[in-house]
Amino acid sequence: MADVVVNDRRAAPTGGAGRGPAPKAAKERAKLGDTIFGGFSHLFLVVWALMVVYPLLWVVMSSFKDDRGIIKEPLSLNPHSLHWENFSRAWSKGGLGGFFFNTLIVVGGGVFLTMLLGSMAAYVLARYDFPGNRAIYFLFLSGLTLPVYLAIVPLFKGVYNTGVSFPLIGLNSRVMLILVYVAWSLSFTIFFMHSFFRTLPTTVAEAALVDGASHTTLFFRVMLPMAKPGLISIGIFNVLGQWNQWYLPTVLMQDLSGAGKTHQVLAQGLISLSVNQGYKSDWSGLFAGLTMAMLPVLIVYIVFQRQVQAGLTSGVSK
Repeated sequence: MADVVVNDRRAAPTGGAGRGPAPKAAKERAKLGDTIFGGFSHLFLVVWALMVVYPLLWVVMSSFKDDRGIIKEPLSLNPHSLHWENFSRAWSKGGLGGFFFNTLIVVGGGVFLTMLLGSMAAYVLARYDFPGNRAIYFLFLSGLTLPVYLAIVPLFKGVYNTGVSFPLIGLNSRVMLILVYVAWSLSFTIFFMHSFFRTLPTTVAEAALVDGASHTTLFFRVMLPMAKPGLISIGIFNVLGQWNQWYLPTVLMQDLSGAGKTHQVLAQGLISLSVNQGYKSDWSGLFAGLTMAMLPVLIVYIVFQRQVQAGLTSGVSK
C-alpha cells in the first residue's frame, strides 16, 4: 500500500491535468507577441510612409505656389491659388526644356545599351561553361564594390585624354556620357540577369537547338522573351539610377574649350536653378522644375510596379 501511495503521488504531477494549462498559456503568449510585433510593424510602416510621401507632396504643392506663399507658409500643403505659369517659366526661362531633351537622349541610349550588353553577357556567363567563366563573372561583380567617387579622377583624365583624339567621346559629349552610364550600370545588370537566366528551363533551349536554331536565334527569340519579367525589373532600376544620376554629368559634362555649347542634363539644370536662388528669388520655378524632374520616374514606376515585383520574385518562385 505504501508503494502504491508513493507511486500515485509521483504520477499525479505528470498526469493529463497537469499538462493542460501549459500549452494554452504558451499559445496566448505567442499570440500576444505576434500582436505586439504586428502593431509595431504597422506603426513603423505608417511613419516610414509619412516620411516618404510628405516631402513629395510638399514639393508638388509648393510648385503651385508663388514666391510669397512659399516664404510665408513654407510647410503648408494648401496653395491658395494654382500658379501653372511656374512650370512654363521653369521650362523656358529656366532652360529645363533643353536639359530634358539631353536627359532623354542620354538615359534612353544608356538604358538600351546596358540592357542589350548586360543581358548578352549574363546569358553567356549563366548558360555556357568555358575556361575563365567564373573569373569573368566575379570581375564584373567587383565593379559593384568600387564607389564611383573613388574612380572619378582617373575617369575624368581618361575621358579628357580620349577627347583630345576623339572629340565625340570627350568631355561635354552625350555619347561619352552614354558610355559612362553603361559602364556604371553594367555590373548590377549582369549580376541580376545572371541569376535570372540560370532559372530558365534547359529543356526549352535544347529543343530549340535540336530544331536547328542558332545560338543567336536561341538567345533573341527564345531565351530573351522568357526573361521578360527580369528585363523589365532591371530596366526600371537602370532608368531610375541613370535618370537620378547627378555626380557623373556634373563632373564630365563641362565645356573646357570655352565654346559655350553644353549638353548638360536635367540634374545639372536643377543645380543651376538652385544656385541662381542666391541672386534672384524664383523658388516657385525651382519647385516646378523639381516636380517635372521627378514625375517621369514616378509614373514609370507606378505603371510597371507589378512587373517589377513579378521580376524580383519569379527567380525565387522558380
